[in-house]
Amino acid sequence: MWPRQPLIYEINAWVWLTHLERKYKNKFDLSSIPASEWDELKHLGADGVWLMGVWARSPAGTKISRENPELNREYRSILPDFTEADVSGSPYCIKSYTVEPHLGGKKALAVARRELAARGLSLLLDFVPNHVAPDHPWVMQHPEYFVQGTAESLREDPSAFFQAGNAIIARGRDPYFAPWPDTAQVNAFDPGLRSAVVATLNDIAGQCDGVRCDMAMLMLTNVFKKTWAKYVGSVPPTEYWKEVITGVRKQNAGFTFIAEAYWDLEWELIQNGFDYCYDKRLYDRLVHESAESVRGHLLADVNYQQHMIRFLENHDEPRAAATFPPHKSRAAAVALLTLPGAKLLHEQQMDGFRKHLSVHLGRRPEEPEDVELHSFYRKLLNSVRNTALQRGTWKLCEQQGWPDNQSFHNIVSWCWENDGHRYLIAINLSDWTSDSRIRTPWSDLRGQKLRFDDLLSERRYAPRDGSEIVDQGMYVKLQPWEFNFLSVAAA
Repeated sequence: MWPRQPLIYEINAWVWLTHLERKYKNKFDLSSIPASEWDELKHLGADGVWLMGVWARSPAGTKISRENPELNREYRSILPDFTEADVSGSPYCIKSYTVEPHLGGKKALAVARRELAARGLSLLLDFVPNHVAPDHPWVMQHPEYFVQGTAESLREDPSAFFQAGNAIIARGRDPYFAPWPDTAQVNAFDPGLRSAVVATLNDIAGQCDGVRCDMAMLMLTNVFKKTWAKYVGSVPPTEYWKEVITGVRKQNAGFTFIAEAYWDLEWELIQNGFDYCYDKRLYDRLVHESAESVRGHLLADVNYQQHMIRFLENHDEPRAAATFPPHKSRAAAVALLTLPGAKLLHEQQMDGFRKHLSVHLGRRPEEPEDVELHSFYRKLLNSVRNTALQRGTWKLCEQQGWPDNQSFHNIVSWCWENDGHRYLIAINLSDWTSDSRIRTPWSDLRGQKLRFDDLLSERRYAPRDGSEIVDQGMYVKLQPWEFNFLSVAAA
């Protein structure tokens, strides 16, 4: 069962097995992973594992992956010793929601789930609502499940449609990009499709504890209508996701739904039943914008923020170590792991890997581990776990500066309170030394002597007067990208 604000660790299942086979010089599937590898996942302090890419991949899609010249250039830039055998095919070109034979099939996945559960970890898998592979059984058996064009559509744009039997089927797409050549676009408005999806997800729910739904916003009525109005019928009375999620939870009440979401549609998806949505906006602000922008983002209601899933990288985004300079990377990690909401860590993020891996590849390049970064992440994760922040109450702090020093705008700060324990986080998200007075909501500290211990640097500060902290705010001075993770207690 997922906790309220889980930490989830993403693993590319096929790539992981390839790595383990090289590491141990032995053949593996999901049923024969060494116990030490499962133990390592537990020691991370995660609440669950997202095994990305377990479903059966399309031979037709894999052929496209191997023959595409642009993709081949990408493969060779990632793997200098690339061969065609390294192409596993896209895990988002799904022929059927049965476990990929290369990974050991359904029984092997069940073993993996048991191993995770024995260590207190839940299992998250993928669901791709917008499309299936062109050789998925539905294409021939149920063409009515798909967006269909005409012979004229195919002649005018053969990259956007293909013929399957007597039907002309649209290729999957979103409204802002060209069609994906290895996909068939389902019709979100078709009642038969919706029933089939509920049945599929109920089957998936028997094999895991939740699903991450790829490009979930594409199935919202307004988005789908905008993209496909010319080819689909009238708008149904119920939103796709509301009908699907309600249908699944009739049989699987505790099943978790996570939405990959963009275009500021997170709240709409939450209202349709999703437990968590990607917080891509926070990621973009951390990468490109100022501390003030980050602070503005965090003014959102905390109940809303608890439905966000926050990340610094995933299989779609560039590697964090290649995106953030070293000091900024650590500051961003402190922000990520001490904010409310779910958290997503990507495999080798903690190790400082820099090469972004194409999802079409089944092998990753060898890279040196950043030992210092790994040690930092371990300490940060342990601090978050030992303080049980996510079970506490979070609040964004007020800040102020002086007429001749407005550098407090470069600092973001928040506090947690949990079973009488208090913590204050302050982060300088800038290239400049900055000062701030930070106001906490703890008015009861007035008249006390307070001790401040930094859980990451292990620095202990001289006791401070609680009245000053309450009335004037706590003074902090932070170097560029420096941070404090402070425990606050009576001296």
